[in-house]
Amino acid sequence: YGDVPLTSRATLESMVADLDESNLALLTVDMEHPHGYGRIVRNQAGQVQAIVEQKDATAEQQEIKEVNTGILAVSARHLKSWLPTLSNSNAQGEYYLTDIIAMAVDHGLGVTVSQPLNPFEVQGVNNRLQLAELERWYQRQQAERLMTEGASLADPARVDVRGELTIGNDLWIDVNVVFEGNVSLGSNVTIGPGCVIKDASIADGVTIKAHSVIEGATVGTNAEIGPFARLRPGTELGADTKVGNFVETKKAVVGEGSKINHLSYVGDTLMGRHVNVGAGTITCNYDGANKHQTVMGDGVFVGSNSALVAPVTLGEDATIGAGSTITRDVADNELAIARGKQRNIEGWERPKKA
Repeated sequence: YGDVPLTSRATLESMVADLDESNLALLTVDMEHPHGYGRIVRNQAGQVQAIVEQKDATAEQQEIKEVNTGILAVSARHLKSWLPTLSNSNAQGEYYLTDIIAMAVDHGLGVTVSQPLNPFEVQGVNNRLQLAELERWYQRQQAERLMTEGASLADPARVDVRGELTIGNDLWIDVNVVFEGNVSLGSNVTIGPGCVIKDASIADGVTIKAHSVIEGATVGTNAEIGPFARLRPGTELGADTKVGNFVETKKAVVGEGSKINHLSYVGDTLMGRHVNVGAGTITCNYDGANKHQTVMGDGVFVGSNSALVAPVTLGEDATIGAGSTITRDVADNELAIARGKQRNIEGWERPKKA
C-alpha cells in the first residue's frame, strides 16, 4: 500500500520465504490500541481463519490486538478464482479484499503469518502529523546506523539523511546537518552545525565548518571548508586546500594546497597547486551570453579585490597586484597591475553642510 512507506526489505523477504501454491503469506502486527484495523481471527489451535473489519467485528473480536497490516502475498492463480466471488454483504457495503483469507482457509490453504521487525514499518500515513512521526522514526534509524558505523553525532535527533550516505571511521557531525542525494564521507571528517551536503564525495580528514553548503562537489583529503562557504556543482578541491568564509565556487578545479580564504567567487576555473587567491577576488566568467575559463598556474598569487576577466591565463608564479582588473594573459613569474593611478590632493577640504 502506498501509505505504508517504511516496510523493510527484510520484513518482506521473511514474509514470502515459505510462500507457495499451498499457502498464503500474511503480515500482521500487534497493537495496543487497534481501533479501526481489521482483526486477525484464529482458531483454538492458533491458526488464522479470517480477517474481520472493525465495523463487522463482535465485541469479543474487537478485543483482539493482532491486526491486519494490509500486506499479503498469494498465488495469482488463486486470486483469479477468488476475486470474482467477493461480496459486499457487510456493514460498510464494500468489497473486502481481506475476505480472501477465509476463502483460502475454506480451500484448504494454510495462512503463514509473520510480523515486521518494528511496528513503525507498517504504520500508515493519513495526515501530516503521521507523516512527520514516521519521518522522525526513520531519521532515528539513520542516526543509529551512523553511530554504529563510526560517526559521533552531537544530537542524534538533529541530523537528516535524505538519500544514501556512506561513511568512514571516527567522524564528528554537529547539529542540524542535512545530507541529500548520494554522499560519501571519509574517515576523520568533521562537520560543523547547519551544513547541507548533497551529491558530494568528501575525503579523509576534511573539516567543514558551520553553515557551509556543498553540492555536486569532490573534496580532497585534509581540505578545510567554511564557515559559510558554498561549493556548487563541478567543484573539485585537491588535498590540503582551503575555501574560507563567504567563498563560492562553481566548476572550479582547485589544486593541492591552494587557498581561497575570504569573500571570493571562483567559477569555471582551472587552478594549479599552492595558489593564493586574495579576499574579494572574482573570476568574471560570463560575458552575457557564454561562459569562459580562467586558468591559474602553480604558485599564482592574486591580490585582494581583483577581477579576472575570462578567458584569461595566469602563468606559474605570476602575481596580481591588489585591486587589479586583469583582461590579458600574464606570463610565468610576471607581476600584473591594472588599476587607476593614485592621486593625493593637498589642501582638499571636505564638503560642508549648508
